Amino acid sequence: MKLVVMIPSYNEEKTIASVIEEIPRDCCEEVKVLVINDGSTDNTVQEAEKAGADRIISFKKNQGLAPAFRAGLQAALEMGADIIVNTDGDGQYNGKEIHKLIEPILMRRADFVLGSRTKGHIEYMPIQKKIGNKIATFITRKVSSFPVSDAQSGFRAFTRECALHLNVMADYTYVQETLIQASYYGLVIEEVPIEFRKRNSGPSRLISSIWKYAKRAGITIARGYRDFHPLTTFFGIGFFFMLLGLLFGFRVLLGYFNTGTVDGNLPSAVLTVLLILIGVSTVTLGFIADILKTQRKIQDEILYRLKKIEYDIIK
Repeated sequence: MKLVVMIPSYNEEKTIASVIEEIPRDCCEEVKVLVINDGSTDNTVQEAEKAGADRIISFKKNQGLAPAFRAGLQAALEMGADIIVNTDGDGQYNGKEIHKLIEPILMRRADFVLGSRTKGHIEYMPIQKKIGNKIATFITRKVSSFPVSDAQSGFRAFTRECALHLNVMADYTYVQETLIQASYYGLVIEEVPIEFRKRNSGPSRLISSIWKYAKRAGITIARGYRDFHPLTTFFGIGFFFMLLGLLFGFRVLLGYFNTGTVDGNLPSAVLTVLLILIGVSTVTLGFIADILKTQRKIQDEILYRLKKIEYDIIK
């Protein structure tokens, strides 16, 4: 059984060595450490090498957390990983808890394990992040249909099969998208309580602004819901416009019954027709999107099989 611990990092020279050294090398038969250097301008790479990283992938410029995670997942599969653990390079997650994180996978209870900070111990988290985390987790819970308690946690473990199914398309963060995908594909997800430590290496690289994070993460969640639940999405929007059109139409009908003409409510009549047409068009888009969803399922299955063949040959 081979475990690959992947660490996406951007300018983490102060903490990357301690993160690597904290990773237990006895939790599997073979444990490898993979660092994804996301265009760091400091000595992150040198510190990772000195600390004993087994492999380092470097981007020429900073691309963001989602591309770094995507590259790490691919590299871990190329390295022949049976289990992949993702952690952060800032030291806020306790590497010694990897035993706890992979236990449900080793016991064959789960395909995807999330480290939950809210079920464990949080040493420190700014109030704005707590609020943002609760809102994002609530929305992700509704979209994924999985009762997640901490959707934003980056401390998570995947089986090889689970990793082969995941296709990260976002360009900002992967945390919500991977959870939505895993739930949609019927993979078994489990949460374990973890320790979350205070960040001592400056402000977060990912969440420099809570509003910026909320906006970009919200777009990722919305896209995930649209892609996996197109009928519900477009039907909801379409019926809203049709209902709004009917409300304006009711006003036009009342005017017609009272005066015998629609001249006095002509703008409302035009707006009624426009809103109903928008609603019908949106519902039609829902049917088209549902057809595309079927095609996507076929394409995802083909991609899964191709990746399985490719990485099994490498392994």
